[in-house]
Parts: sequence; C-alpha cells; structure tokens
Amino acid sequence: MKKNTQIIMKNFSATPRSSSAPSMDPKIWSKLPPEILEYILSFLPLKTFLNLRSTCKGFWSLIFSPSFISKHSSPSSSSSSSPFSSFLLLSHPQFHRHFPLYDCTLGTWRNISLSLSDSSLHSCPSLTTLVSSGGLFCLSDSLSCSLLVCNLLAKSSRTIQYPSFSLHLEHLTFVTTPTGYTIFVLCSQAASNSAFVYDSNVRTWNRFHGFGPVLGDNHHQQGVFFKGGLYFATPEPFSVVIFDLGSGKWEKPVGGLPSQLTFVRLVSDGEGKLYMVGGVGNNGISRSIKLWELGGDGNWVEVQSLPDLMCKKFVCVCYHNYEHVYCFWHEGMICICCYTWPEILYYLVSRRTWHWLPRCPSLPLKCSCGFKWFSFLPNLYASV
Repeated sequence: MKKNTQIIMKNFSATPRSSSAPSMDPKIWSKLPPEILEYILSFLPLKTFLNLRSTCKGFWSLIFSPSFISKHSSPSSSSSSSPFSSFLLLSHPQFHRHFPLYDCTLGTWRNISLSLSDSSLHSCPSLTTLVSSGGLFCLSDSLSCSLLVCNLLAKSSRTIQYPSFSLHLEHLTFVTTPTGYTIFVLCSQAASNSAFVYDSNVRTWNRFHGFGPVLGDNHHQQGVFFKGGLYFATPEPFSVVIFDLGSGKWEKPVGGLPSQLTFVRLVSDGEGKLYMVGGVGNNGISRSIKLWELGGDGNWVEVQSLPDLMCKKFVCVCYHNYEHVYCFWHEGMICICCYTWPEILYYLVSRRTWHWLPRCPSLPLKCSCGFKWFSFLPNLYASV
C-alpha cells in the first residue's frame, strides 16, 4: 500500500500545474482501493475531514479507520486530546451484535454503528458481550468455555480459555491498565468459592481462596478498580469489600456507609477518586438518590442529590428492582443505567449537573429489556 501511494504521489507531483490542466475525473476516486483512499484522506486536517464526511456515506465509516486514527492520535496521547475518545455504545438484542454510537464530543447519535460481525468473530455465534475497557472488548463463548479479548479497530483478538471447564463464571470484571489488562472472575464449585485473576502480561490465571459468598446473586455486578484493588458493594446489609489484586486477599475499608440505603453502586474516575451512587429511603423504596465521594479519612462525603423530578422518573424506571441498576465512568460523567430502560441518567462532574441522555433514534419504541451500555474509548494501540 505504501509503495502504491508513493507512485500516485510521484505521478501527481510530476504533472504540470497550470491553469489549462484538466481537472481529475471524479470516477478515479471510486476506483481507488479503500486502503489508498483512507490513507490519502488521513492527511486532511481534522476540521476539513469533519466537514467532508457529510458529503459521502462512505466517509462516515472513516471515523474508525486505523490510518486516520493513527494520524490524529499516538500511543502517548491522552484520551482527552483524541477526537475519537468519547463514545457510548448501546447493546440490545434488537441490534444483533451491532452497537449504535453516541458521540459525546458532538452530543449526538451517529448514523453508523460499531459491529461485532467481523469475519474472525462471525464463526462464533455463541459469543456474548460482557464488558468493555480502554478500547478493548471482552466477550464470552460458553460453548468453547473461553473468553475473547478483541480490539475492533486494529482487528486483533486473543482467545483465553476459562481457568477450568467445569466452572461457572460470575462477577466478571475486565480492567485495562497502561501495561495491559486484568480479568477477574468468581467461580462457584460445590461448597467452595474461588477467585481467578488473569494477567495479560504473563498470560496466566492465578487462583485465590478463602472468602465467603459476600457478593450475593447479582452476577451483573463488576468490580471497580481503585488504588490497586477491586471494590465491590455487597447486598444488605450493605458494605464495601476490596479484593487486593496483588495479594489476593479480601478486606473491608475502615469507614462505614450512610444509613437508610436501598441500593449501592460504586464508580471510579481512574485518577484517584471513588464515588458511590445510592438510594436513600425505607422498606427498600428509594425516596432520594444521592452521590458520595470517598474522603481521605475513609468516610463517605455527600456530593449531590438527584433532583426530585428526575428521581421520580428513575424510581419508576427501576420499579424498585435495583438489581437491574448499574453504573460506570465515562469521560467526566458518572452514568447510571438500568437493564429495563433505554436511557442513561448521568452526572457531569465538572458542572455538578444531572442529565438524561437522548434516546437512540434507531431503537424501536416498544422494547422490553436487555439494554446494556458501554464506555468506548477507541485505542488503535491497545494490545490484546
């Protein structure tokens, strides 16, 4: 591809640039190989390219072109400086392994979707999306008892066998770091419980023993990575437990939780702050939704309360079934979601304001449940 591009550029430079020179036939562009066209367009300034995309449907897909992304980003660039670093993905059975994209930078839904129908994945119809982190997806194939970690931009993937073929995986947590990624799962076997941790740097599973069934039956809950450990919220009586990824030991923080909680979810910003989203009320019914931040002394400090009207809508969405509620961090936003509702309630930390994300226009009006949201930060260099 590089050689062909050099030939094209050489012929172009050798052409006399006079006012009488004929204009290039537009049909030539349609005959160029896609790789060459993407490479040429990658040299456009970002502002010019954004204006150009509206002239051709094919140009919209270049938002995920490796050549274009690599031109405007680098391994050392921060996520905040990348123009492709702020997407929310919606997964629903209605979409059949396609993910509508909400562009948080432009504040709108895109006309294209991210697809898991790549040829390397198409032969595995039993794959189900589990989690996303740092530009990577982690999927499960229950038939082959394996996990698949993939980078859809780089079109690379790695298959990781379950730590044991006879185990049922629970509470799967997928965390990316600057040096790789970690996979954490709980496994129930007979009367004992075990934690397994996969380290991408050594590509092996480690098994840890010696803890009780503290996390309950809500297998959708994931751990929150904070200061070298995974933080989990337990069911009633509510508490926070920590799994130290280095030692494999479980412990509890010093500070206690606020009173009259009806549900608890944890969120980390990845830069040293841990937040807690919880309902406050009686008899399992939330009268208010509050946000706390973990202080330096180990106590929870209240940050904000959800406005009354938004709180009433959120409670109606959940129908007091808070097991369906999950939270995650996305580029300065604390997102609060529900498996039974197609919208996101989010808190914008910098402005200290609450908002509802617009409903996806491609989603049918009558959809029951199965809504799953992901934070997606495209990273061409994320290694599997």
